[in-house]
Amino acid sequence: MSSHLSADRSSAQPPGRGSVDALISQARRLKGDVNAVRRDAQSDESDPQERWQRALCDLALHQLNDLDAHLGLLRDGPPSAPPAPETVPAREAEPPPPARGSLLSRVGSAEWNLLTDEAGWSGELYQILGRDPAAPPLTLDELPSVVLDEDRPKLTAMVTDCLVDARPIDGEFRVLRPDGDVRTVHMMGEPVLGADGSTASMWAVLRDVSELRRSQRAVSETHDSLQRHRHRTQTERRIAVELQEAVLPPWRGSLRLPHQGPETLDLAAHYLPSSAGALIGGDWYDALELSDGETLLSVGDLTGHGVAVTSGMATLLGAVRGMAMAGTQPGQLMAWLNQLLDATVQPALGSAVCGRYRPETRTLVWAQAGHPAPLLYRGGTGRRLHAPAGVLLGATSGAVYEQAEEALEVGDLILLHTDGLAPGRGDTEAARRLLGLAPRFGGARTAQDCVRMVVEEFGEADRQDDACVLVARVTA
Repeated sequence: MSSHLSADRSSAQPPGRGSVDALISQARRLKGDVNAVRRDAQSDESDPQERWQRALCDLALHQLNDLDAHLGLLRDGPPSAPPAPETVPAREAEPPPPARGSLLSRVGSAEWNLLTDEAGWSGELYQILGRDPAAPPLTLDELPSVVLDEDRPKLTAMVTDCLVDARPIDGEFRVLRPDGDVRTVHMMGEPVLGADGSTASMWAVLRDVSELRRSQRAVSETHDSLQRHRHRTQTERRIAVELQEAVLPPWRGSLRLPHQGPETLDLAAHYLPSSAGALIGGDWYDALELSDGETLLSVGDLTGHGVAVTSGMATLLGAVRGMAMAGTQPGQLMAWLNQLLDATVQPALGSAVCGRYRPETRTLVWAQAGHPAPLLYRGGTGRRLHAPAGVLLGATSGAVYEQAEEALEVGDLILLHTDGLAPGRGDTEAARRLLGLAPRFGGARTAQDCVRMVVEEFGEADRQDDACVLVARVTA
């Protein structure tokens, strides 16, 4: 711990792990010392002074155990990235803020004489149980009347074992105070034997442990909540991954189209997950040979993460494929996608690029909806295509999407990507770095080689979102 301590407690820094470990070691050594004192106090079982000394030693040991547990929590720190805590009904009313010397105010003592049926309580025990100090103390027969119904059998068993079998008492039960507060009380006691060896009386030390038990319960409930949250997250991720794998193109690696006749396009794509790992987004890529001989090229991104977003992405991608197969041109296709997203029950925003490649004229007809424009590489250099007008999908009803045409040449390379490649720097930075790969693309033999270069450039980035890249190389 730093030696430069501020006089203001509120500005003090929390102790480091090494300092807490040292405190834990000191607490455990002190427990050993107290335990040795307790053993020395067992020479005369009938001496009231030594009984009280043993009781105080027992109490000190319990307090040191509690201190050890709290220091362990301080050392280990709170659970990482906890979810929003669930509301848990309070089982016990909040006790009043402890004042100086509050430890003594939470510890009381009692003795019950079985021969005279008399009882003696300390003033602190009246305070713990919330009873009027002027009232007579409760007898052993009356004590269960202030204990919660479900805890009475526990108290009865402890007292019976003590009185009949001369066994020490060490247990907890909850009491209901007259003001309605519920307190958890830990009781330690022993029988006092008469000259004939029978139990003449019973003495006990009672401690209010409500605050400690509430803290332990809160830690346990937080842990359980985290476990449930972790299980839900793992389940949702598994479902999202399975759904994503089911709807993205079945081909992996490279693809050459058309399947029949001379090849005109060499294609490759890759999905780059977020560095967080647990987040599955709504990114997609697609390349599909259409019935009229043209090729559909598309990438897109639905905002958000999780199963609902992945499901929405599957809906959009299915709509893109169906409309493209029916001959819908990119501009109209975007307009209908916008209408579809606008009509969904849960509003969302999306971006996309959709193009149709016409092999007979080597022309790319394309449209975009608030998405990074495709990049064209030719002869070792690259440039961004001029984007036709188009707003984000779902941003406004009745939006109109323009479309553009780009004449391509053999050897040209078209690159489409989603906007998660360069974390926190937007499309401009991603485009700059992608265009910087132009000389290397010029020496690549296949579209798959180009995709590998993109993955090498962006694959290890600290991305907070998923990303996709699709490369199409004109071969004929």
